[in-house]
Amino acid sequence: MVLTFAGLLSMQIMYMKNMIKMRDDQFSEGARRSLYAVTSLLEQDETRYYLEEDVDRIETTAISGSSNRMDGIIYSFKTQSGVQGDLTIKADNDKISKLQNESGNIFNNYKSMQETLKGQYLYQRGLIDEVILNIISQSSNRPIEERADSTTIRTYLRTELENNGLDLPFEFAVVNRNGIMLYHTGGYDNLGDSRDNNMFVQTLFPNDPISKRHYLKVFFPDKKDYILSSIKFMIPTFAFTFILLVIFVFVIILAFRQKRLTEMKNDFINNMTHEFKTPISSISLAAQMLRDDTVRKSPTMMQHISNVINDETKRLRFQVEKVLQMSMFDRSKATFRIQDVDANSAINSITNTFKLKVERYGGQINTELDAKNAIISVDEMHFTNVIFNLLDNAVKYRREDTPLRLTVTTQDLPNERLQVTVGDNGIGIRKEDLKKIFDKFYRVSTGNRHDVKGFGLGLAYVQKMVVIMGGTIKVESEPDQGTKFIITLPLTK
Repeated sequence: MVLTFAGLLSMQIMYMKNMIKMRDDQFSEGARRSLYAVTSLLEQDETRYYLEEDVDRIETTAISGSSNRMDGIIYSFKTQSGVQGDLTIKADNDKISKLQNESGNIFNNYKSMQETLKGQYLYQRGLIDEVILNIISQSSNRPIEERADSTTIRTYLRTELENNGLDLPFEFAVVNRNGIMLYHTGGYDNLGDSRDNNMFVQTLFPNDPISKRHYLKVFFPDKKDYILSSIKFMIPTFAFTFILLVIFVFVIILAFRQKRLTEMKNDFINNMTHEFKTPISSISLAAQMLRDDTVRKSPTMMQHISNVINDETKRLRFQVEKVLQMSMFDRSKATFRIQDVDANSAINSITNTFKLKVERYGGQINTELDAKNAIISVDEMHFTNVIFNLLDNAVKYRREDTPLRLTVTTQDLPNERLQVTVGDNGIGIRKEDLKKIFDKFYRVSTGNRHDVKGFGLGLAYVQKMVVIMGGTIKVESEPDQGTKFIITLPLTK
């Protein structure tokens, strides 16, 4: 299921990346097409400008020539008419007929003049390709501000971008071949270095000589938002899938934790059964011996059996109390009797009592109680149990081939604090176990050794007591080098 969720997320991410790339390519294609169209429109404007100028010149010349000819004809006509009128008012039919023939010749000459003008215009049109080449060679000498002004470029850009479906703000600038800006829009300067990442460049008038070329640079400030807007519908699905994955992973982790807790509790029950079985067996055996008359008649045997029953009962009660204590602390029902305790005296008393157990295994315990001020506000019973548990663990996890050495020290720390250190030369703790030793029911693996008994509650109890007393505890250990527990407690103010 984890692999399925991961595959689904990876496919969604891949799909989003492909959509973004496709959208970016479409945007770039539309922008380049728009810039090319703007360049074509400017070239058309340039050609139209020169063609209109050339046509106006031709028409002016042709109309001026034809007007002079018409004026001569009309003047001649008026002169002839005036002369004839002055000779006689009553002309005969022959003279009138002659005058009409002359007028017909004048109109025929005017028609011939129009044909000539038409031929000249057609000739000029035939030379239009050559004229355009001349226009291109001459136009590069005009200032770029006249050939492509800011207003025209802005209008063309907006129109062409809308035609290509890119209706979003833009900023542009016109630069020369050396990159010097000739003019630009107001917001172009405020873009900084970010404009270079998504800049679109188009050559203005590509047929100009290379040394006189100019370039149009266009930047879209909202390009990123425009592209991401196409995948907004994917974000909720991606978020829901990610949330499902997180919840599933959390459930899996919780299941593994529960599995580990179950295993630890099973181990705890097995250990508890074993711990309870020994004293119960001893008490049961002692009870059976009391049924024997010979035993009852021997005061020595009675005393011995009584001591066995008493010791095993204490041992059983101690184990039960340890379990009940952890249960009460989990429910916050434990009561504390806080009082001022001299840590040096308490530790000295504990080590003297524990010395017999250490010497039983051929070891020794040393104390270095160097703290000058060792008065702390704690529950004396729980403080004693904390030190006793640490010493008991040191004995349990000793090395068989090395004599046991225990060290308990106290020393002053700044800020009115006391440090208590309990060290040993035992088997040590691996790094992977150091983070878990204060967990309930957790017991460090000891390999093939089966003589280490316990519930896995001792160190959990120690840490909880130290925290409740306002202190901290940390552990330093190396395999086969020993372990050191460092407790820091506040002094009595």
